Amino acid sequence: MILRRLIVYVVLAIFLPNTGIAPVCYVQAQGMFQLPQPGDRVSLSSSFMPPLLKGVKIYSDNPFRLDFILDKGDSSWSIEDLKAESTRLIKYFLASITVPEKDLWVNLSPYEKDRIIPDGFGVTEMGRDLLVQDYMLKQITASVIYPEEKIGKEFWTKIYTETLKRFGTTDFPVDTFNKVWIVPEKAVVYENKDSVYVIESGLRVMLEEDYFALEKNTIATEQATPGGGRF
Repeated sequence: MILRRLIVYVVLAIFLPNTGIAPVCYVQAQGMFQLPQPGDRVSLSSSFMPPLLKGVKIYSDNPFRLDFILDKGDSSWSIEDLKAESTRLIKYFLASITVPEKDLWVNLSPYEKDRIIPDGFGVTEMGRDLLVQDYMLKQITASVIYPEEKIGKEFWTKIYTETLKRFGTTDFPVDTFNKVWIVPEKAVVYENKDSVYVIESGLRVMLEEDYFALEKNTIATEQATPGGGRF
């Protein structure tokens, strides 16, 4: 049972830094974040694989001892910097163990100013970093679909063309595309005695309408399935 719970937490902790294509994100200097101002356009960096927590080994005779397995990814960091990054990832893991699963979320919706982050999660480094990533997600989304740039022009041309073809009009709420959700999509985990390894993991990017439709369908499926549920 303990090992099964650790599998869940390892998978949860690994999703945060696993981004595939990374945005030009924040820079941390002397404990301070250098974030773009609201309205600033930001670009994407080259694709790279960041350091990832890939597995954990437990000891039945010493429950407070855990060995962590790290994949350094494409980084060419020094030993000292890699140790610091490893410590950060382990803190994510510990936060995912101690914070209730229902509180592992952040929200920067302008319509829900009183619902940003749960108090318990807000005091963790993982909670802080998720807020930063959510902020950057909104900045990047707005920058990529900016209609005066090449990608934005292509995006809106396709949207208006498809909308006209399907509905006979191009009159639709523009904010339909403004709220984006990133959720865990898939994880392949290998278990070997007292160790677990995350072999594969990914994220899914969804518009808010798609997210709520998926959530509604998932709940309906679970209710119709004997013993159905999520963890």
